[in-house]
Amino acid sequence: MTDHAARPTHHHRRPPAGRRRTALGTLAGLVLIALIAGTGLALDRTDTAPGTPRTSTTALPFDLPSRHVLRDSPHLVFAHYFPPYPLSLDNRPAEHDYYARNYLTPQGEQGRHASYGGLLRDRPLPVPPAGGDWRLANLEREVRTARDAGLDGFTVDILSLTGVNRERVDLLLRAAHRVDPGFRVVLMPDMTSLHTDPDTLADQLALLAASPSAYRLADGRLVVSPFKAEAQDPTWWSQVMARLSDHGIATALVPVFLDFRANAERFAPISHAFSSWGNRSYARQDNVPGDIRLAHSLGKKWMQAVSVQDARPNQGVYDEAGNTATLRSTWNHAISDGADWVQLTTWNDYSEGSQFAPSLHNGHTYLDISSYYLTRFKTGVWPRIVRDTVYVTSRVQFTDTGAAPLQPRLMRPRPGTAPPRDQVELLTFLTAPATVSARVGTTPHTYRAPVGVHVQDVPLDSGRTEAVVRRAGDTVTAVTTRFPVRRTVTAQDLQYYAVSSRRQHP
Repeated sequence: MTDHAARPTHHHRRPPAGRRRTALGTLAGLVLIALIAGTGLALDRTDTAPGTPRTSTTALPFDLPSRHVLRDSPHLVFAHYFPPYPLSLDNRPAEHDYYARNYLTPQGEQGRHASYGGLLRDRPLPVPPAGGDWRLANLEREVRTARDAGLDGFTVDILSLTGVNRERVDLLLRAAHRVDPGFRVVLMPDMTSLHTDPDTLADQLALLAASPSAYRLADGRLVVSPFKAEAQDPTWWSQVMARLSDHGIATALVPVFLDFRANAERFAPISHAFSSWGNRSYARQDNVPGDIRLAHSLGKKWMQAVSVQDARPNQGVYDEAGNTATLRSTWNHAISDGADWVQLTTWNDYSEGSQFAPSLHNGHTYLDISSYYLTRFKTGVWPRIVRDTVYVTSRVQFTDTGAAPLQPRLMRPRPGTAPPRDQVELLTFLTAPATVSARVGTTPHTYRAPVGVHVQDVPLDSGRTEAVVRRAGDTVTAVTTRFPVRRTVTAQDLQYYAVSSRRQHP
């Protein structure tokens, strides 16, 4: 695969009114990648037989139920898989692979990303070069990672009907079946980038549906979940479904809308369930209860978007996620407002900064936190906390950055998002009350944290943050952020970085 072939198209998604580290040049990018050797972050979790607890859950503050228990639930959790960003694009060592050379530096891809300081600010956790079919092996690794976090499957973004991104869809279906026949892949035609006719799309979906991993309901209907479904009218989608019927395939349509309210009534007669791509700020979730009520009143299931954050250097915009406030809010809405399914948006779209997948800057943190809420969503019971854990999230620079020499065009807050803030968040999962001592740069903070889940925000300051949890004078868990906060930067990076006290090693 050539460098050009690896490059995705990034204009296919609209900013979320309905939707959807800084890279300091090549040398700094290489230095950052080199830090991976000292992070101690696990690249994958232990594979175990279905129906048995996973011993690797010692990385979590609770015991994740067995796969059998989680899959016995009618509530499903998928993650949106974005084919342009697999674990590796070229099977080269991380310090000089395609991500390092072209995406994490303003000079990459012949300078096409220079105006916004480089395409990406984060990347997948690097994997070593491998022999044989390394592309398939890496996708199998991603399936295992998602499966072992409790997810039921991926919704795969079908960006094109030919070429490298389509090849990755085929390979993902194959990887899912090889790793776990129970892992489901929902076909998601992306209608912001597919410009085709109903018959052509249906014929291609029929080819993908031949895979045993393509998700079908218990009655045999193939689940098709188009992104920005409203790009075509219901008649057009009825033609797709009719053509699939000619192939002997019955369809359960689950449209994902950018504007759900404007399209619910007219899509109801042809839909099995509904979803909205949602938005990425904790301050803009008030519409969720009404959306779910409307879907249910029309006799449809609802797939709720759950998200971490959104920062897009190439589009010059970011949402204020409030550390993990957006993650917790969207999960709590899914649980309390009666969602049937959940879609994590996204597994790995690093160009939008919305990734749940284990990454260089976040490790497994956002996925680990999600496993806690996922357990409640699927079982109806909050899991008991059995291991003291603290998660620390913060940016590595301040929101008032006024200049970045390697980024002429800075990101601005998306209209309507929460006000930008500069905070360190300490999210504790405790077996009993304890004292938390945090040093943010040189500034100390101490407070008493209760049993259970507790959030404490303190002001951001330059340097690293250290958090120590003590009980009866003994340290029970501790963590230090890996990347320092800086006042002076050369490129803008407003993603929240995350660390977990259970994922660090000496």
